[in-house]
Amino acid sequence: MELLDNVWLGFSVALSWQGLLYCLIGVVVGTMIGVLPGIGPVATISMLLPVTYHLGATESLIMLAGIYYGAQYGGSTTAILVNLPGEASSVVTCLDGYRMAQKGKGGTALAVAALGSLFAGTVGTALIMLFGPSLAKIGSNFGPTEYTALMALGLIAAVVLASGSVIKALGMVILGLLIGLIGLDINDASQRFTWGILELSDGIDFVPIAMGLFGVAEVIVQLERRAKQATGNLPINSLMPTREDLKRMLWPMLRGTGLGSLLGVLPGGGPVLASFAAYTVEKKVSSTPEQFGTGMIEGVAAPESANNAAAQTSFIPMLTLGIPSNAVMALMIGAMIIAGIQPGPNVMTTKPELFWGLIASMWVGNLLLVIINLPLVGIWVKLLTVPYRFLYPAILLFCCIGAYSIQNSTFHLMLLVGAGVLGYVFYKVGCEPAPFLLGMVLGPQMEEYFRRAMRVAGGDPAVFIERPLSAALLGVAVVLLLIVIVPAIGRARQSTFQE
Repeated sequence: MELLDNVWLGFSVALSWQGLLYCLIGVVVGTMIGVLPGIGPVATISMLLPVTYHLGATESLIMLAGIYYGAQYGGSTTAILVNLPGEASSVVTCLDGYRMAQKGKGGTALAVAALGSLFAGTVGTALIMLFGPSLAKIGSNFGPTEYTALMALGLIAAVVLASGSVIKALGMVILGLLIGLIGLDINDASQRFTWGILELSDGIDFVPIAMGLFGVAEVIVQLERRAKQATGNLPINSLMPTREDLKRMLWPMLRGTGLGSLLGVLPGGGPVLASFAAYTVEKKVSSTPEQFGTGMIEGVAAPESANNAAAQTSFIPMLTLGIPSNAVMALMIGAMIIAGIQPGPNVMTTKPELFWGLIASMWVGNLLLVIINLPLVGIWVKLLTVPYRFLYPAILLFCCIGAYSIQNSTFHLMLLVGAGVLGYVFYKVGCEPAPFLLGMVLGPQMEEYFRRAMRVAGGDPAVFIERPLSAALLGVAVVLLLIVIVPAIGRARQSTFQE
């Protein structure tokens, strides 16, 4: 009965006019930035973080969440119709979705993607409702030792699952941790790494850094690429799939949803990893793997279900334990901190309307995506005709307005520009900014819990091994790190030997 009461509370929040309005704004904006290549939910949410200063915490998170999973849906539209993925998780959808459109089955592919996303979103929301409270109860028993180990595991997992060099990803996490320590010491309020700059006394604000890394830097990168946009699109046939289509998509949709739900929970996982993994699994289990890439429904249903399921379940560690599983969840935690809410297991008890309202809004948002977007497919594709020379100045303008409006300070504009240049440097040297952002968000919290644990243990670091749960978490982190470091060392030795 308690679960039903909580679900009722959640839908009463999500179906209020404020909840519906901000959910609608979120999914529409999310679809739009999913359609437009080169922006993405991380940059968009970064730009909109200043808006959350003027909204309630519940409304802010409902809107930002809608942008996140709306972008997963929007990316499939242009991937299918014009072979241009607006979102990274939709890259796999291009392989078979566009081939279906070329064969005159573009409408069917869009419907398959929509139904798969709706089913996966429903399952993902149900999983949060069922397992979220249990995880929150487990998390409420965590002490500072366990929280330190859990955050260490989250950072290591982000390193392991990052693309590219493991050493670079680890360096980015450490750099983010160091940047997060700038400001006043949490114990004696002495200044650290401020170099006499008064504005740094309160630490480096999370918002302009995120906006610069993902907004300004993305503009510079895209301008350098001089990306060309598609000039036309394929005609859309009937949106109603046949009985045979529904039969073929059923098991891929189920497998993609299950795999995406699992990978979404893992720190460092997310829609991109889930969509690629689901497509690979479908090729493995198919009796005709050679036909993938020629217009297979399975190649659309599985990745689209997986990326939406992963987008939903990635909220589980963020809501229940206060641990971001990816860069978007780190931004969500930033929005909660802006609203004066301490992320973690206590959110469910201290702010039940936020916890359950956000979960219920996900189901409402996924339904809105299907109802609104299929009739508006033509409009979304038209957005691709917007010249980049108009799009990117608007992005920069919104970034500058957002950064300045935080405290009406030009120092935040300087941080924005500096973070933008830093993000571009990261791109040129092959470093991902997401581990840096996670390190910056988790750094201050990890330091606080670590120092608490040391005070309780009288300065004995053995406490992290003596307590079973923290030892298990640290053990998993070490194993994950060894899994990627040992093969990398082996390859390096082999390369040296061959030379």
